Amino acid sequence: MNLSFKNKVVLITGASRGIGRAIALRMAQAGADVAIVSRKISDLEMVAAQINKTGSKCIPFAAHIGRMYEINSLVQEVVTEFGKIDILINNAGTNPTMAPAIEIDERAWESIMNLNLKGLFFLSQAVARIMKEKGGGKIINISSTAGTTPDILPVYSISKAAVNMATKVMAKEWAMYNIRVNAIAPGITKTRFSEAIVNNKDILNIAMSRTPLGRPAEPEEMVGAVMYLASDESSYVTGQVLTIDGGMTI
Repeated sequence: MNLSFKNKVVLITGASRGIGRAIALRMAQAGADVAIVSRKISDLEMVAAQINKTGSKCIPFAAHIGRMYEINSLVQEVVTEFGKIDILINNAGTNPTMAPAIEIDERAWESIMNLNLKGLFFLSQAVARIMKEKGGGKIINISSTAGTTPDILPVYSISKAAVNMATKVMAKEWAMYNIRVNAIAPGITKTRFSEAIVNNKDILNIAMSRTPLGRPAEPEEMVGAVMYLASDESSYVTGQVLTIDGGMTI
């Protein structure tokens, strides 16, 4: 398989740690120039330093994807620095509460939806307009098994179910512009985001008892699928959500 990304520009949100960081490093190793995004520039500096050592170009950008004016500024800055955007990886996400649905307040709802759904959609829209003018591109959304199997994160699950549908809507509409849109749906993965689950033995044991492979994933185990979907090896794949969960949802 040809998974070289030489002369490609990749924009990755939520890239300071976890799955986003793992994707950024692998993309750079495969020859891509990388724009990495997080809310705080200091969180990105170590990742950028690692990538620049590979010979690929990496520039960190501080932006809150849940804010429209920051989305527009980010896209303009990335295009100014790199000249184009070939691949967008929508990885940024949040879940500030584990409260049950009956207790969720409006503030928590808006925090989750603004980043997980609104930000993902409008960043994709802004980047798709750039890709359309350049002749095409690839967008990969990082969803979750929570989007198909509701569990202990109610609003997060709702947001990821919406991400799955957004993936299909964008794929169907933007195919005419040679833009392919797909998603991956990770199961429980060892990241800072999932610490509340991974570090809770009772919750983790229940989850692993339902998982045939019997363990949570490492962030790096999500990268291969993203590389495939971002490459020309998946040239006839669009509108799909690829589940990577150790068999949990079966």
